[in-house]
Amino acid sequence: MTDLTKLTLAGARDKLRAGDVTSVELTEAFLTAIDKADALNAFVHKTPELALERAKAADARIQAGDAPDMCGLPIGIKDLFCTKGVPSQAASRILEGFTPEYESTVSQKLEDAGAVMLGKLNMDEFAMGSSNETSVYGNAINPWRRGNDDADLTPGGSSGGSAAAVAADLCLAATGTDTGGSIRQPAAFTGITGIKPTYGRCSRWGVVAFASSLDQAGPMTKDVRDAAIMLEAMCGHDAKDSTSSELAVPNFEAMLTGDIKGKKIGIPKEYRMDGMPAEIEKLWAEGTEMLKAAGAEIVDISLPHTKYALPAYYVIAPAEASSNLARYDGVRYGHRATLGAGDGITEMYEKTRAEGFGHEVQRRVMVGTYVLSAGFYDAYYNRARRVRTLIKQDFENVFAQGIDAILTPATPSAAFGVGEMTDADPIQMYLNDVFTVTVNLAGLPGVSVPTGLNDQGLPLGLQLIGRPWEEGDLLNTAYALEQAAGFVAKPAQWW
Repeated sequence: MTDLTKLTLAGARDKLRAGDVTSVELTEAFLTAIDKADALNAFVHKTPELALERAKAADARIQAGDAPDMCGLPIGIKDLFCTKGVPSQAASRILEGFTPEYESTVSQKLEDAGAVMLGKLNMDEFAMGSSNETSVYGNAINPWRRGNDDADLTPGGSSGGSAAAVAADLCLAATGTDTGGSIRQPAAFTGITGIKPTYGRCSRWGVVAFASSLDQAGPMTKDVRDAAIMLEAMCGHDAKDSTSSELAVPNFEAMLTGDIKGKKIGIPKEYRMDGMPAEIEKLWAEGTEMLKAAGAEIVDISLPHTKYALPAYYVIAPAEASSNLARYDGVRYGHRATLGAGDGITEMYEKTRAEGFGHEVQRRVMVGTYVLSAGFYDAYYNRARRVRTLIKQDFENVFAQGIDAILTPATPSAAFGVGEMTDADPIQMYLNDVFTVTVNLAGLPGVSVPTGLNDQGLPLGLQLIGRPWEEGDLLNTAYALEQAAGFVAKPAQWW
């Protein structure tokens, strides 16, 4: 039998239905692969007993003929999703020992659909980072290597563990979250597909909050078809999340025809950044030609407020983070500092937060608190909110002109080395999100599709941005791009 871990969600689903393999056999194959891959540091809480228990239940459902698409399929869950009885730390020391008594809506939907959770995946602390180097568990490592160089590369962030696990065949697919690019950037760095749906398409209930008006969960998968299958299982209205949409969830997989004749694809001139590497420019031009050859009409468009997106994002996101993270104080759960004689409640807060939060989280909490403070609220936070509205209007204007999707690069570079950017100015790290943050600020769906390799053999991705609530149409355009690009490269196994 072929190596079971190499299967896609769709391929594994079909084998399970045909009786060629059982969910227990599939799950055991992945558990073995995970145990051999500690060098990648992708899985941080392994749940083998729970996985086998769910796999047995899934096999019974498949036998009974009552099985949804995700039934029996082994997946990984990002450590940001609360999972009942399983540690959920958001990769932070401050949540050490926290074991939720409830399940996040997204992971519950996947469990209800029969998916098998293999364990929790590494990430940047509280999802703040672009390289998975701010985690209390240590760095997640990209399974890809540059040519013959054995230096460790970052899998991107914050969903770095999810990206590394899917790329290295440690799970069929994984959940991720995207606040400013945290699904799409790691997907591009590891040669997989990742989609951030429209804000409100997936419930945020039970997902540890970073920036509530930007956070959105989505799937990270081996190809576009798998993204469609998993996204459908994750979506749907949730009364527990006031921002959750009541729109019906279509069958996204059924919409994958690959026919994009007559679709209008916008190419925004503002994304041609100064100093953009030639390989990214070339990839973008090739992707444009591929869509044109598939019958799409290419239209030059303008999104004039794009240049303000990164500064607006790095005001709004930290502001919301400082508010959301105020709840971690050592009083009710998680880490509490050891107090000295004479220490009062103020000292307990200060010491707990100083010990519990890493440097990047501390930096963003302080920036957020500053921009929300009395003298600076209007100068920074309110101004950033107004800019956000203008960015959203740019997209609305473009879509009003009949544009169906927008093609841009996913990242300004291929994966970089671990430690290469951490010692530098943090702004350098923030620039990794330059192509992705506009999508979060405007609440739009965006997907990253692997479309080529650079001259060092590392994967590069292109991003497609869609109309709000039209993930099915967006995935179909992504499917056409994927078919044209024919990307099938995999990392050579060294771990």
